[in-house]
Amino acid sequence: MSHAEGVNVKRRRVLIASTAAIGAVGVGAIATPFVRSWYPSAKAEAAGAAVVTDIAGVETGQMITLKYRGKPIFVVKRTEEMVANLAEVASRLADPNSDASVQPENCKNDTRSVQPEILVVEGVCTHLGCAPLFRPEVGAADLGGSDWFGGFFCPCHGSKYDLAGRVYSGQPAPANLPVPIYKIEGSILTVGEA
Repeated sequence: MSHAEGVNVKRRRVLIASTAAIGAVGVGAIATPFVRSWYPSAKAEAAGAAVVTDIAGVETGQMITLKYRGKPIFVVKRTEEMVANLAEVASRLADPNSDASVQPENCKNDTRSVQPEILVVEGVCTHLGCAPLFRPEVGAADLGGSDWFGGFFCPCHGSKYDLAGRVYSGQPAPANLPVPIYKIEGSILTVGEA
């Protein structure tokens, strides 16, 4: 009699454990699509859900790229020298005051930014939509030598932009790089919200 009870207890434990395991898998299978339904769809994200990132780790003089509304967003942490050099190139720019350019009102200034040391621009050439290259080095021989104070160069058709995203005169690109709506709170950058 005790042998039969021992077998039943072992069997009962195996059945309970199996049932619990199958139940857990079932709950997971049902819960996963439910939880995923809370996330914004790819269409909603492409339509403009804000992008939030911590820029504390970006070093001075460095650029990072984010994605917002399907476009690359260049974020440059400018050095004091980079900011000072913006005035050096103003006379060679097509739209130095950004009168005909796309940017929020709080970025209509000499640095085209909320904070002078942080540049946030769309990384799409205004000529035919190529991706400009970040060329921060001053005096680059292939970009004009002593006339080059750093900026962006579009390899497709040769358009040049300064480190505020303003296009040089006589370039194929007709306008400055657009500045999206954004805000900075401490080291947190939010693109898509003011």
